[in-house]
Amino acid sequence: MGSMTGTPERTVIGHSTGEKVLLFGGLPLLGLVLGFFLPRFADWAAGRQWVPFQGPVRLISQWNGWWVVAICVAVGLIGGVVLAAMALDDTLKVTISSHSVDFSKNQKTVTVPRSKVSVAFLDGKEIVLQDATSRELAREKHDQLKSEAPNIAVAFRTHGYPWSDAGDPHASEFRRWIEDDPDLPPAANAVLKVRSKAFGDGDKGKADLRELRGELANLGITVKDRDKKQYWRAC
Repeated sequence: MGSMTGTPERTVIGHSTGEKVLLFGGLPLLGLVLGFFLPRFADWAAGRQWVPFQGPVRLISQWNGWWVVAICVAVGLIGGVVLAAMALDDTLKVTISSHSVDFSKNQKTVTVPRSKVSVAFLDGKEIVLQDATSRELAREKHDQLKSEAPNIAVAFRTHGYPWSDAGDPHASEFRRWIEDDPDLPPAANAVLKVRSKAFGDGDKGKADLRELRGELANLGITVKDRDKKQYWRAC
């Protein structure tokens, strides 16, 4: 579950307080426990060839003293805090005000001025903002948004944004991309071909998909992705 907090000036969508407590309490605690039992596990696993990473396991098993446990506990605790911070940073935070919408994730923020937004809506798990020419100003995915859909609509309307309950007003115009589609200019086909290879490339692939979406927008093409397939329309 996600969280939405608001004031007359702004509404923030992101992790709830409970989720933050779970992340920064649970993960460091788990790391601490794992760190405490790591030396014991190493003693047991050393020499058992079916256990992977025999080199590090044997090295740890050869250490003796309370300081070994202390170091492992400290490393586990710090590792848990780092993982919690990474998990929090990897979740989209949306800040809505009467002046702009800010999308923050992975220490990057995309700001869309209110004056440019003609319509806002949900497309599956994505918040989409369009301008008066139907060009997409933002398309940001948030895995926790679906259950919050009614509240999100209220938040945007409260701050003066036109909201479409029916979703994308131009949904019927999207077509699935086929390589060398004759209805697309060569430059757009080339970008879509490169984009198609970015699926499944982890964080680098996600960054490429986002960057190349911007390239397509500059060419007058809007693209959205479903099940690693690309759908496009002219805008």
